[in-house]
Amino acid sequence: MLEWLNAAPVGFLVVTLGTMFLLGELMVRARGIFALLGMGLMSMYFIHHLNGDVGTWVIVFYVVGLALIIFDGNVTSEGTISIIGIVFMIIGLAVPAPTLIYSILVAMGVFVGALLALLFLKVFPHRNMWSKMVLKDQLTSEKGYNSMNEDYKELVGKKGKTLNPFRPTGTVEIDNKPYSATSGGQWIPAETEIEVISVDGTRILVKKTEETASE
Repeated sequence: MLEWLNAAPVGFLVVTLGTMFLLGELMVRARGIFALLGMGLMSMYFIHHLNGDVGTWVIVFYVVGLALIIFDGNVTSEGTISIIGIVFMIIGLAVPAPTLIYSILVAMGVFVGALLALLFLKVFPHRNMWSKMVLKDQLTSEKGYNSMNEDYKELVGKKGKTLNPFRPTGTVEIDNKPYSATSGGQWIPAETEIEVISVDGTRILVKKTEETASE
């Protein structure tokens, strides 16, 4: 009944759309509609490709990968666990594929679907997943956080050290106080001297000190 899934380009399209809807459901408030569409597409894929040679363990791999992404988005917000989750998802989808080219296209479909899911952020209300990683929550004067903002602005130019690795966010210690900060995409090891270069609301941007960077 699903013979059309024998074609690698069709499998690529199904996996791309399924990934797009599932990850889109995690990023935006779609009231479960995207989740149903994503699960429907992925169910068709697995139902057609599972056979005696490939057990249901590939489904377990896929579900575990998706669960790791959800865990990272809601708890750790660090990114590494999400990468591991994507690898698990790719293994779960690529192994039952009938040919090597089909497997490669399926793996590409996961990445393309993830990128397309980002487009939903421009249209639908965002969820709070990964909010700690991207540091989107900014306190404004309209919300009564003037004093906190002023305290944060006084950090510009001060030096401190990182308490953990920045990839690209983490915690710094300045004047014996811990602060959440971002390095703007630069990887910085733990216990590295840093300098605050700007503050936007409660978003603290830091960089290595000139002495440290020259080492």
